Amino acid sequence: MQTTTVPTSTSRRQFLAASTAAGAALALPALSPAAAGRSDKLRLGLIGCGGRGTGAAAQALTADSNVELYAMGDVFKTQIENSQESLKKQFEKDPSRMNVAESRQFTGLDAYQKVLQSGVDVVLLTTPGGFRPFHLRAAIEAGKHVFCEKPMGVDPAGIRSVLESTRLAKEKNLAIRAGFNYRFESPYRAAMQRVHDGAIGDLVAIYSTRMSNRLARFDGARKPEQTDLEWQLRNWHHFVWLSGDFILEVTAHSIDKIAWAMRDVPPARCHASGARHQGTVGDAWDQWDVTYEWDNGVMAFLKTRYQNGCHNEHRDVLIGTKGKCELGWGTAKITGATNWRYAGEKPISHQVEHDELFAELRAGRTPNDGQRMAQSTMMGIMGRMSAYTGKEVTWEFAMQSKLATMPEKLTWDMKLPEPKPAEPGKTPLV
Repeated sequence: MQTTTVPTSTSRRQFLAASTAAGAALALPALSPAAAGRSDKLRLGLIGCGGRGTGAAAQALTADSNVELYAMGDVFKTQIENSQESLKKQFEKDPSRMNVAESRQFTGLDAYQKVLQSGVDVVLLTTPGGFRPFHLRAAIEAGKHVFCEKPMGVDPAGIRSVLESTRLAKEKNLAIRAGFNYRFESPYRAAMQRVHDGAIGDLVAIYSTRMSNRLARFDGARKPEQTDLEWQLRNWHHFVWLSGDFILEVTAHSIDKIAWAMRDVPPARCHASGARHQGTVGDAWDQWDVTYEWDNGVMAFLKTRYQNGCHNEHRDVLIGTKGKCELGWGTAKITGATNWRYAGEKPISHQVEHDELFAELRAGRTPNDGQRMAQSTMMGIMGRMSAYTGKEVTWEFAMQSKLATMPEKLTWDMKLPEPKPAEPGKTPLV
């Protein structure tokens, strides 16, 4: 399994210019000729069959009545079996939606390639984030529309690859839908539109938090028969080369809301601190404080923590010259010169992102979230780089960084020593 060759470094100015050059050419139909030959039935391929992948598959199947799950791929067979069992229960009244023959259930490190070759039209990329850049590139090269879960990469090399795949998708008229579902949250959409229309005046600062108990999905325990790679894959949250650390795996949503408020203009620089307090496995931390700064003077303060026995909080406060906007769990309000509170419907944002994707495909359009999803992920990476090293990191430096954490080639019996956590002041800024 090789990593994707990445393009030359992208500057902040080039990044901004590219983000405004939204797909100029719409020459090809959104649905493939093969799909049209099946009365527009769309075949889904699921790559990564864990909890998020199973949820994404259910949402994609719910979004469109003429979609079937056609192929599944995962490193581990049990993941496919558990996912199938869950999805069959959800669609027991319409079992035809689950059309995954045994011959289209692929396991192993090359399972993603086999899914892409199986005749699917749309793929759901829901593996750990370290795999995302080359899975995305392979999917676009294979001519597939993509739902791309966050994070979109875990290092600068991966993000440059994602940007190249984004450009290739535009050339090939293929859709990329990002899994930053809060952009599809109705209260947040309504509030952010008002903010961008001037309801709180000029934006001055942003305060964003994501603090909860320790995420205990994987206990980190190692069975005697497990190789280095299997152990780390089965406990991927704890390993930065796979998850990007919790600042990317979970807090990426909060970072994306900051980017959204800033109209997806990248920050000029950031400085950060953090630590590992309760973690005992791998090299993941459990606490960060990041300050982002823009050239226009706006500052964003991100506080994130995953520790037991501590204060929990998940909110975003946008402070302007004429008031403030507050986002909470499914709530949004504005106070100051304008007073407003969201009181409309609240459909599940994970479902809405798929509903809108398939509606656009059926209308012959190919949405491409690639630029903004890459930027939001890169903001998380630069914050982690700053915290790990204790150094200020500029956007320009981060985009050109030679940091690449994904091994060149993965094999089951490879030596993959347990990595040591970063030490600020000692860990080099690469």
